[in-house]
Amino acid sequence: AATKLASAEKLMYFCTDQLGLEQDFEQKQMPDGKLLVDGFLLCVDVSRGMNRNFDDQLKFVSNLYNQLAKTKKAMVVVLTKCDEGVERYIRDAHAFALSKKNLQVVETSARSNVNVDLAFSTVVQLVDKSRGKAKIIPYFEALKQQSQQIAAAKDKYEWLVGRIVKSHNEAWANVSRKMQPAPEYQDYVYLEGTQKAKKLFLQHVHRLKQEHIERRRKMYLAVLPQALDALVPDLDEIDHLSKAKVEKLLEAKPDFPKWFVVLEETPWDATSHVDAVDNERIPFDLLETAAAEQLLEAHLEKLRDERKRAEMRRAFRENLESSPFVTPGKPWEEARSFIMNEDFYAWLEEPVYMDIYGKHQKQLIDRAKEDFQELLLEYSELFYELELDAKPSKEKMGVIQEVLGEEQRFKALQKLQAERDALILKHIHFVYHPTKETCPSCSACVDAKAEQLLGSRFIRPSRNPLLDSNVDRINLVILGKDGLARELANEIRALCTNDDKYVIEGKMYELALRPIEGNVRLPVNAFQTPTFQPHGCLCLYNSKESLSYVVESIEKSRESTVGRRDNHLGHLPLTLVLVNKRGDTSGETLHSLIQQGQQIASKLQCVFLDPASAGIGYGRNINEKQISQVLKGLLDSKRNLNLVSSTSGLKDLLDVDLRVVMCLMCGDPVNADDVLLPILQSQSCRPAGGVSGGV
Repeated sequence: AATKLASAEKLMYFCTDQLGLEQDFEQKQMPDGKLLVDGFLLCVDVSRGMNRNFDDQLKFVSNLYNQLAKTKKAMVVVLTKCDEGVERYIRDAHAFALSKKNLQVVETSARSNVNVDLAFSTVVQLVDKSRGKAKIIPYFEALKQQSQQIAAAKDKYEWLVGRIVKSHNEAWANVSRKMQPAPEYQDYVYLEGTQKAKKLFLQHVHRLKQEHIERRRKMYLAVLPQALDALVPDLDEIDHLSKAKVEKLLEAKPDFPKWFVVLEETPWDATSHVDAVDNERIPFDLLETAAAEQLLEAHLEKLRDERKRAEMRRAFRENLESSPFVTPGKPWEEARSFIMNEDFYAWLEEPVYMDIYGKHQKQLIDRAKEDFQELLLEYSELFYELELDAKPSKEKMGVIQEVLGEEQRFKALQKLQAERDALILKHIHFVYHPTKETCPSCSACVDAKAEQLLGSRFIRPSRNPLLDSNVDRINLVILGKDGLARELANEIRALCTNDDKYVIEGKMYELALRPIEGNVRLPVNAFQTPTFQPHGCLCLYNSKESLSYVVESIEKSRESTVGRRDNHLGHLPLTLVLVNKRGDTSGETLHSLIQQGQQIASKLQCVFLDPASAGIGYGRNINEKQISQVLKGLLDSKRNLNLVSSTSGLKDLLDVDLRVVMCLMCGDPVNADDVLLPILQSQSCRPAGGVSGGV
């Protein structure tokens, strides 16, 4: 039957987005009159209302129930505003429903959207018995489920926003249009509404903007120390200035625009400058922040520390120079206790003061060596009694040291005895072989400087590689079979110093050895390499087979260079040596090997050395005397080649128009350039054909 309803001035609302915004929508009222009704929702407000008595409301609801019960229509009691519900009201409402037969109660909250659908579905089920019975869920349990559902939907929606929105400059209209087809967006809007979805979007955009600003701030703060180093590197300029005066000083610097930008609007992070990614200059108003002030203070502290460390380095050097305990060659461990103090330890790191001490030691040693060289020149009569090219005996060295021992310049090198002895040997060699290579002035030798000057003015013709100007180096090939070459190379190295130096005629030479025991036609066994130019070859044998190997290798090596312009291997000085079998110096086999070796030496036109005598150089294949003999022979060959090459220029020397003889002293304060350049710069000056150093 039709039921008449009165609904004076009641409006129809469609969704939660319209709540509180009634005036923005059409004022559509429910009609009065008779209409078909299948069920009723009997609503009871269980919140604490203003000027309202709940008992009166419950009495009204009871009367209304009595009227509706006459219709015999489905009916459900709905408790509204349970989110603000009073416990007594809720209990009384349940008691009312319990007093009525088969009257179900649904606790709801329209604002929280809890159990609203359940209220309608419950009355529908009572109307249509074919539908499944709805399960009534208490408000707080439903609220918990609702919260979990909303939280899950919110997480999915925030994931969607994070995937789509990457820039803080995105607008809601564009983004919401992109998200509308996505179920994550639809579910959240259904549960929470569009306004909350927009609010989460705006929060995400704000977070993106703050992260962008923070990245820019960190970038500016990272560059700020560099800007301060470039603009105000001097402590005296800013040490006692206030922050405001430091800022004015920075603005006055010519390079200020390179590092900073002054914005019309401030602060910088509230302007469009945050999006000017191509402009990496620092906003000047950033200096007003606490972080920038800390960096400015750190810059001042750094400058103060640098000045203090510089003062400590200077004081440390002065300590070294004034201390009588720091002598040439004294290890740092011995000098430390006399030099270091608490300030040095506090301000100087170990690598720093070790470097200063090392440089100071080098200066002391160089000065002591120069003074000692002067001492040797003053006592030149000590070296006149030596035989020509002879290495001084231990007795003679003892006499020299005894005579010089009382001199302070001799004692200054007390901790560098090896270097002092080497200087004595070098001086002896200079006395008998006064050349630029043996000159005590080394690179300051006038002969060497003259050659350098001429070499820079004129282009030299190419020379034979055997005429090596570096006469202080000997490159020796050792040819032998079955380990002979490697064994002898090791024995020779054992006689050298730690840096592969060998003393010949009182002078130290750098000795490079190349042992060869295989096929010389293979690159790995070649006599000559791009980095090794041989000056001679020492050929070893101890049997017929090893002698045959030597002969074949020499012939193969010579054949490989026949017809070549650089056929210097064909003239390579050779020495053939019969190696002892550990003291076996008798027997027919030894005699036969000596004869065969002599014949081969005659054929190869090389030097033959007899085997070492028993008891001499025990444990060695060749004794030290034989090694020195071989190396001296190589030196003589090099000198002869140099003499032969120099004679080709004598004819040119006779044809010169003007001959100038100069005498300059090594170490003289007058530079050789000042004497030679006026002549060399003459237009008529040209190099002589083959004379070393001639023009």
